[in-house]
Amino acid sequence: MSYADKVFKANCIDILENGTDTQGQKVRPHWEDGTPAYTIKKFCIVNRYDLRKEFPAMTLRPVGIKTATDEILWIWQKKSNKLADLHSHIWDQWKDDKNEIGTAYGYTAGEPFMFKGKWTDQTDYVRYLLKNEPFSRRIMTNLYQFKNLATGRLDPCAYSVTFNVTDDKRPDGKLTLNMILKQRSQDMMVANGWNVCQYAIFGMMLAQEAGMVMGEFVHVIEDAHIYDRHVPLIKEMLTREEYPAPEVSLNPNITNFYDFTPDDVIVKNYVCGEQIKNIPVAI
Repeated sequence: MSYADKVFKANCIDILENGTDTQGQKVRPHWEDGTPAYTIKKFCIVNRYDLRKEFPAMTLRPVGIKTATDEILWIWQKKSNKLADLHSHIWDQWKDDKNEIGTAYGYTAGEPFMFKGKWTDQTDYVRYLLKNEPFSRRIMTNLYQFKNLATGRLDPCAYSVTFNVTDDKRPDGKLTLNMILKQRSQDMMVANGWNVCQYAIFGMMLAQEAGMVMGEFVHVIEDAHIYDRHVPLIKEMLTREEYPAPEVSLNPNITNFYDFTPDDVIVKNYVCGEQIKNIPVAI
């Protein structure tokens, strides 16, 4: 059965049984009707997934793996804040009058800075080091730039990735790419399965470009929470059957990160439960 399902269920049971409630506290999020959106939360959940064993997609309900890929490429490949460049509507509630999300996510990923005497950005900084200095302990990104917060439509939730390369003495001689995703806040119902899949694919793409294999993906969630209106939905999900993880791979002919598209993500044998429709989203 899918390891991602087991991790998700364990996380949610822990939150429901041992978490703290923000009911009655001053909170920023609210529902579309203006009602405060309270949560049951746990501080600092850490999950580890080994992509050499299986892809970390839950099967309790379907995850739109290609759509999640489109968003991760929107951030790190297109480096865009324009919703016209995205093929989904997940950010529509945060858009401005230009149909953009301001100085957030892709905008920050694409901001230039000086590195080794040349201008680069966070994506190309990582790509350079993976190819030229793979054992560097400085291969990381950070989307939480304070100078951009006031003009962004939202503060980034998944904000930092650190990459670490190991030599596991594989028969094929390839190095192993490991990564840590740090997330300051996660809506377990809406975003957990989505973020895990898309960042696993991001790592797989960078590993393939660098001639490596993807290894461990560690997900650090600093505030893991279940919103009050999601509790019944989560409890129903906890009763659902688990299925084997799908087989997910990349088009082996792509060796440049900028050439990947969602269609280059190959998903096979994805059996899962029914989708939960009309999930309310706190804003």
